[in-house]
Amino acid sequence: MNTNKELNLLNQKLIYDFTKFTTTDYVGHLSCIIWFIKCNFRCLYCYNDNIVYTKEGNYSFLEILEFLKSRVGLLDAVVLSGGEASLHDLEIFCKKIKELGFKIKLDTNGTNLNLVKNLINKSLVDFIAIDFKAPKYKFSQITATNFYDKVIETIKYLIKIDFDFELRTTINTNLLDENDINSMIETISCLDYKGIYYLQNFIETSSNIGNIKQSKVINKSLIKNKTLTIQYRN
Repeated sequence: MNTNKELNLLNQKLIYDFTKFTTTDYVGHLSCIIWFIKCNFRCLYCYNDNIVYTKEGNYSFLEILEFLKSRVGLLDAVVLSGGEASLHDLEIFCKKIKELGFKIKLDTNGTNLNLVKNLINKSLVDFIAIDFKAPKYKFSQITATNFYDKVIETIKYLIKIDFDFELRTTINTNLLDENDINSMIETISCLDYKGIYYLQNFIETSSNIGNIKQSKVINKSLIKNKTLTIQYRN
């Protein structure tokens, strides 16, 4: 039975939209994606600007849970994305998702280590994808924040406890060039990151936060790497 506190939380409309089916966002799993409102970053290339700036969502947790009940046996995982999902109190929602038998993947910018620790300690998340936005010397320029050290602390924690996670970077060569990517590779290699590092090309859409246009594709031959497994997306 839900307490009044749980009901109040579950009734909040914090979800902008949801994608009912995907085979690509949580590799190896048939999933849906929950798109949370708001973000504490203002990444120049972000094409989810409508989600980032929205003050109230279109769906409550309870409405999403009703949808998920209809997908038991059809899907096997739920991806929590955004916006920035970690800005919200996810514990109760994740418990309800787990009770239905789904795995949970969290897409995050890595700034809320306390939430990450809590979800992991309570077995409420199975996989995490962190968007590693930029090297330290460009981080504020690209994200409009000074949260670089917070992201690094989250990465260090996940490495320390050997949690299943990935790092990924979106590349627009007007913002990040090959030297920047090499610097980021060096950083995460020094942290002893052993997972796949995904480099994904910027995709131009009708709008984005920085009004950024398409750029030339990164020159893969200039990427210097001897320690990591790198895969290119898009």
